Amino acid sequence: MERKNHIISILVYNKPDVLARIAGTLGGKGYNIDSLCVNTTTQKDISKIVMTTAGAQATITRIENQLQRLVDVISVDDLTNVESIHREMVLVRLNLNAQNTEAVKIAIDTNKWKIIVSGDTYVIIEITGDQTQIDFALARLEPLGMTDITRTGLVALKLDD
Repeated sequence: MERKNHIISILVYNKPDVLARIAGTLGGKGYNIDSLCVNTTTQKDISKIVMTTAGAQATITRIENQLQRLVDVISVDDLTNVESIHREMVLVRLNLNAQNTEAVKIAIDTNKWKIIVSGDTYVIIEITGDQTQIDFALARLEPLGMTDITRTGLVALKLDD
């Protein structure tokens, strides 16, 4: 069985404890959530959860079935094999010094990353892209004095409905 990364979009009623029940259901069955992004939709009483997890197709089908059984879940869609847009954002803090400042500026300019805040001894940049682009950026920045990061987790949207 081939383990593959999957992107699962879950529409839920925007109520207290819905996310906790979803996480508890999956964790209780031994499934791991790799990333999670949650927010309201255009309808304030409905939220969208975009979750990534890895597993064989049979495992993903079991996860979908478990989620569908929860009371406040409206729908569950595996976006892995459908036309969809996937993006992630990361904020990166880099310490600046005489040895790396020029290389950091070149990396930012070359890759068109956005400077959010800069000071004499640090810079915080925003990088948006797909998971491959984010991983590339982090690998490029690590030797340049990267001291902290925070990632949003993947967000995804189907191209058509």
